[in-house]
Amino acid sequence: MRDWAERISNGDTRALARAATAIENRDEEATALLRQFSARPKRALVIGVTGPPGAGKSTLVDQIARSLRIEGKTAGILAVDPSSAISGGAILGDRIRMHSHHADPGIFIRSMATRGASGGLARTTADLVRLLDFAGKDTILIETVGVGQSEIDVARVADVTVLVLVPGMGDDIQAIKAGILEVADLFAINKADQPGAERVRMELHSAGWTAPVVETVATEGTGITELLSAIRGLPPSEKKHAGVEASFAIDHLGVAVNSIDSAADFYQRQLGLQMTLRETVDREKVHVAMFPAGAAAGAPRIELLEASEPESTIAKFIEKRGPGLHHVALRVTGLTFVLERLRAGGARVLGEPRPGAGGHMCVFVHPASTGGVLLELIEEEENRI
Repeated sequence: MRDWAERISNGDTRALARAATAIENRDEEATALLRQFSARPKRALVIGVTGPPGAGKSTLVDQIARSLRIEGKTAGILAVDPSSAISGGAILGDRIRMHSHHADPGIFIRSMATRGASGGLARTTADLVRLLDFAGKDTILIETVGVGQSEIDVARVADVTVLVLVPGMGDDIQAIKAGILEVADLFAINKADQPGAERVRMELHSAGWTAPVVETVATEGTGITELLSAIRGLPPSEKKHAGVEASFAIDHLGVAVNSIDSAADFYQRQLGLQMTLRETVDREKVHVAMFPAGAAAGAPRIELLEASEPESTIAKFIEKRGPGLHHVALRVTGLTFVLERLRAGGARVLGEPRPGAGGHMCVFVHPASTGGVLLELIEEEENRI
């Protein structure tokens, strides 16, 4: 692992690509690698490029990267594509459109599949930003998938968020004001050579948006220098986004039991709850059973935990305290953002996110920081077992 990290920091593109794949697949070795990255402060400028489909985001990112290379700067591009309905992987449309950079060692392009994640990013985008920063990229460009107004996750990851708009949107600016407009640090009116560019600027002004506006024609490279100048003129450390605060919901209560079979009888026969999941999580040495406490999607659950081996944490918990409440689990949007805030505040976060029961990514916070109970934070997903 140390050799892998050294190769990445020394500019080995193959090692960088392998690490990116390992991180996307949530491999165990990737968790250890990410832990090495966390010890080093971020140095790269991270630029998020978001906006509705057809706004020309890919061409704009391509031109920004080209301009950076002329300056002698290196760049990493994370292009988030829709997931293929067949393979589940990225459709790779963005990589095809940026084909001119494929032989340039100063630019690393990674297409990422959303894999069902909402919010415009893949779930591992923030981790790949850390990887590219560790690899020494001067600037990291994140192009979101292009789903429209719900694409606000990029603001949690990027230092500066650029919202790309185009002439002819009509009343769309008013319609999306509760979404991505609120997280934009800068507006780029692309295809500004077409009729209606001035109207877009006027609509932004009349709607009360005060972020800088730059007109571009990405296909011709027009306005790119001005756009980069405006991006660099924004102070990332002072960026505040009220619209990207994390949201929380009770996911489940973890109850340590001597026997799931014995305890399940009460929940099934006497309470009438239905078991929806039963599995063994080998990493935690625990058997797990889930009982939703309600019929609605996303209803809180009871999680029964039985030790699968004598040295497991559940076995030690029961030996010390007896059966009972082991932890409280919260479902979280923007887990990376939340962890950064917790660590900055001195909370005792126990390790890095890792797969838990049902395959979701989770991380624990020590009872010393939460008022006496072990807290589990679970990454929000669209489809939950």
